[in-house]
Amino acid sequence: MAAFARGGYAGTSTEQVAERAGISQPYLFRLFGTKRDLFIATMGLMHERIEMTFREAAEGHSGLEALEAMGEAYKDLLEERDLLLVQLHAYAASEDETVRKAAREGFRHLWNLVTQLTGLPDEAVRAFFAQGMLMNVLAAVDAAALDESWARACQPDAHVLFGVSGAETGGGA
Repeated sequence: MAAFARGGYAGTSTEQVAERAGISQPYLFRLFGTKRDLFIATMGLMHERIEMTFREAAEGHSGLEALEAMGEAYKDLLEERDLLLVQLHAYAASEDETVRKAAREGFRHLWNLVTQLTGLPDEAVRAFFAQGMLMNVLAAVDAAALDESWARACQPDAHVLFGVSGAETGGGA
């Protein structure tokens, strides 16, 4: 994951991955077949890590309470820079049809998971994912380290974190 986080799909050689993993390049190919298969497996690990984080955060909660717990847990997950960068590289590498298919499937799975765990309508789930993508970009450019108005304005506000109110989701105002 660390190798792909640094160079992305196109910019990372299998030699770099094998070296970081402490294995030979031929053994790497025996395990994964192709660089694409290795990258997709790395994407799978990234999606599994996000799923595990969401499941743990939502446990015992539903609705907006579950969504807010997942959002807070995702903020912590963004501190795992390699995971964040692999996620962004996965979308950037989606010109490759096979990578695009895996990226779509991972996103679809996470969307369905959030819908299942919260029971909220599509509008709330869409706002959650939109906020998450903004958080990804802010974390990637380390906007929190800047004392600039645009960086402050982009930081999530807990009261409007997901663009929905209790009235819109059937909860209290």
